[in-house]
Amino acid sequence: MDEADYLPLSSLSQYLWCQRRCALIHIEQVWVENLFTAEGRVMHEKAHEERFQESKGVRVERGVALCSKRLGLNGKADVVEFHGQGKDWLAFPVEYKRGKPKSDDCDLVQLCAQCLCLEEMLGARIPEGAIFYGRPRRRFAVSFDDELRRKTEETVRQAHAFISAGITPKPEYMKKCESCSLMGICMPRSMGHALSMENYFKEALKEE
Repeated sequence: MDEADYLPLSSLSQYLWCQRRCALIHIEQVWVENLFTAEGRVMHEKAHEERFQESKGVRVERGVALCSKRLGLNGKADVVEFHGQGKDWLAFPVEYKRGKPKSDDCDLVQLCAQCLCLEEMLGARIPEGAIFYGRPRRRFAVSFDDELRRKTEETVRQAHAFISAGITPKPEYMKKCESCSLMGICMPRSMGHALSMENYFKEALKEE
């Protein structure tokens, strides 16, 4: 795969959270910032500020560049901790999110994709990592078990096919749309209503 066709790691969580948002960002190259994205950006910037530190047998690397040729992925890890185990160091990726844990697996898949990149780069198995959520202000451990690994690789495959197809899905309003920075461009309420009326007239013409 050509490097120009690699997907950013963040596209995986966007694909699972909302395919239309994923398409607007990665196919149509649209981006708008709001309070939530600004808070998230600041959190990521703070996570990347100090490049390296070490204490109590743990080395901390920030803003680590990641890549997987096998999966066609690239991006950055907010933090990768290396825990000393004798002469070896065990990698432990940590992702920072501004909000709270989500009801779906989009954040888990993004972190697991970071794990798969690190494993390919380091040639070592990584059993777990963590996500730090800003709203409860604490870490949540994530186990990279076989089920999560399978879901992550399948999501990578689907996201590649989705973005390569270059088709932006029609809007569908959901409660989570209210916090989306692209709501003003996506217009799920008005566009959804327009599509409903279009379908109504199509069905009416069929009956004549």
